[in-house]
Amino acid sequence: MSQQTSADAESLRPASRLDRIGIPRQLFWGFIAVLIFMIGDGVETTFLSDYLQQPEGGGLPGATAAFATVTLYGVAAMIAAWFSGTLSAIWGPRRVMWLGGAWWVVFEALFLFVALPSQNPTLIVATYGIRGFAYPLFAFAFLVWAQIASPTKMRGSVAGWFWFAFTGGLPTLGAAVAAVSIGVFGLSQHGTLVLSLAVVTIGVLIGSFAVREEHGLKPIADETVANPRSLKRLGEGVDILWRDRRTLAGGLIRIVNTAPQYGFFAMFPFVLGPATPGGGFLTAPQLATLASISYGANIAANLFFGVFGDRFGWRRTITWFGCVGCAIATPLWYFTAVSTQSFAVTATFGVVYGILLAGFVPLSALMPSMVSPKDKGSALAILNFGAGGAAFVGPVVVTILFPLVGGGGVAIAFSALYILVAFLSLKVKDGCDPGEQKLAQRAAVHVTTARSSA
Repeated sequence: MSQQTSADAESLRPASRLDRIGIPRQLFWGFIAVLIFMIGDGVETTFLSDYLQQPEGGGLPGATAAFATVTLYGVAAMIAAWFSGTLSAIWGPRRVMWLGGAWWVVFEALFLFVALPSQNPTLIVATYGIRGFAYPLFAFAFLVWAQIASPTKMRGSVAGWFWFAFTGGLPTLGAAVAAVSIGVFGLSQHGTLVLSLAVVTIGVLIGSFAVREEHGLKPIADETVANPRSLKRLGEGVDILWRDRRTLAGGLIRIVNTAPQYGFFAMFPFVLGPATPGGGFLTAPQLATLASISYGANIAANLFFGVFGDRFGWRRTITWFGCVGCAIATPLWYFTAVSTQSFAVTATFGVVYGILLAGFVPLSALMPSMVSPKDKGSALAILNFGAGGAAFVGPVVVTILFPLVGGGGVAIAFSALYILVAFLSLKVKDGCDPGEQKLAQRAAVHVTTARSSA
């Protein structure tokens, strides 16, 4: 029985409470594992770069600390995001989660207990940068697992729950754990990083032993694939970009999806905050609060649009709420913030953008559904690579355009990118999409009615 067939057959069993809210019951503990893992991974987000510049944190120069925490770590994460899909296709996603979990724990231990005490900049940067391979392997491999093991009708909801768990941990609850650890309990920053190691370890253990579902240890392939576990398949998956151009379009949509999000929060300190020439109207704590409010709205909306996409249609939700909605919300957010100089107004439009950003959630269901079983890992690898690429594209657009056209020009450029991928999204369609199925049913009813009238 093929993977899709077995997943759909599972859906014929009586629905549990978890099933009714869009979580396959066999995968429940996997979502919990991702949430806990990403909480631990997100603990460091608000203070690590500064800590690495302190004497007790390695005493790195600012440029070196930034290179370690942004550039090197980001490149590693982007590469691993690709391999999370392709390795899942070869080994099965559960084994990739094991690899990612073990990788995180080992290199974080080396970073905390060997590299930082050594005060060796090369060792500090290397161990932390290499650790960047870990979280995409763990988290995105579970996304692969969840999609291949879910009935087609639930895949939008499953994607919503995955991104709820992922962004709920990184950065939202992770940053909250750091605030409580340092600000309330008085732990040192190093002690807080040790706490994050313990939290991640708990997530890894849950993901390794509590999730029992048959697809986890199987290669993502059907009977037509010879030697499905062969490492030669790592390179074979790339050709899907020209065999099925829909996957290329989907990858580009995923990059644009969150690129403005990363770009705006790289730019806001220079146009709204304390780094603005002459002083901005937002303080550093208010900028952090603005980010938290926008992320919080996005987390809640992820669940809504996951379920909504299963009813309205995956592609239609992406096009109208994700692409077109964000194309309107992006410049609206920037220009109202600049014109009103009001934190309340800025936060309100940040919430609007955060909500509409969740309109892209069904892309995680659509991408693997529109390809054959042997290509599902490759399609998800492209999707995951796009998620990593967004963290680079957003700041790069700001770096290039801000000196030339200012913040307003950057906002308009981001809006134009959303319009561009709105047209691309019209090509990303498949018969598995609930929206396409409804259109086909309506067409069939119309034909039947016309014949009856004749």
